[in-house]
Amino acid sequence: MATLSLTPREREQVDRMRREILEPSRAGCVLVRFTASWCGPCRQLAPLMEKAVAEAGDPRLREVVIDIDANPLIASQFQIQSVPTVYAVVNGQPVDGFIGARSASELKAFIQRQLALLPPADGPTGVAPLVEAALRALEEGDARMAADALGALSREHPDRADIIGGYARALLALGQVDGAEAALRALPADVRDEQVQKARAQLELARAFGPVGDRASLEARVAADPGDLEARFDLSAALFAAGNRDGAADQLLEIIRRDAGWREGAARARLLKLFEAAGHADPWTAATRRRLSQLLFA
Repeated sequence: MATLSLTPREREQVDRMRREILEPSRAGCVLVRFTASWCGPCRQLAPLMEKAVAEAGDPRLREVVIDIDANPLIASQFQIQSVPTVYAVVNGQPVDGFIGARSASELKAFIQRQLALLPPADGPTGVAPLVEAALRALEEGDARMAADALGALSREHPDRADIIGGYARALLALGQVDGAEAALRALPADVRDEQVQKARAQLELARAFGPVGDRASLEARVAADPGDLEARFDLSAALFAAGNRDGAADQLLEIIRRDAGWREGAARARLLKLFEAAGHADPWTAATRRRLSQLLFA
């Protein structure tokens, strides 16, 4: 959802939807109950729903109540036509729901149906999909969601190097260099996990390049003004911090194409740093170095 043109009230609703619905749904099922103060059936459903959730007693299940008059943007995102409406949200997507009041037995059956579809709360089969979803969010540019999910998982599984490494990468993508360094410091120096190696290389680059800016705002600046080389330069760092080295290289090469001497060759110097981090034997380094040579010697 684009947020640049939203009002402060709408931004609050977007943040609430992310914080209370989307992020928790990565670790379980969120029952979103849409209601209104003027709705009689809503008042009938509320205590039955609360009791059914409490009796389920499952930590993977939570209920969120959304007043459609106070939160019209959230209601529009879920395309609410009438209340009460209840949606079950898992991994950021509505997977089931109903409209209108329901009996206690019907609510119990509805909840049990949602819980039956979730992975076990403990064990690798329960953790692996959550880690995969969080890392996928990071690769897709949603560093905030990835950091929240991986941060929670790291507290539950402090021995999982892949989770710690992914969490550090997400923090770096948000510009939280000190937090990423602290997370990595808790791991043994000889850990060879892929996520940890990426995080350590990106941390080194972050220390060398300075703070990483907000990726979305930088992308918007470049789209609005392709000649904004400063924005492209900052965007290259944000993209690399998110694990997108192709995107980072594209921005740096575009700077060189437009003005090879910009800031005394800062784009070329940064690209050479990326080559060092990736390793000179890496096929990506060789391919990108050829692109650089074609620009410089065309």
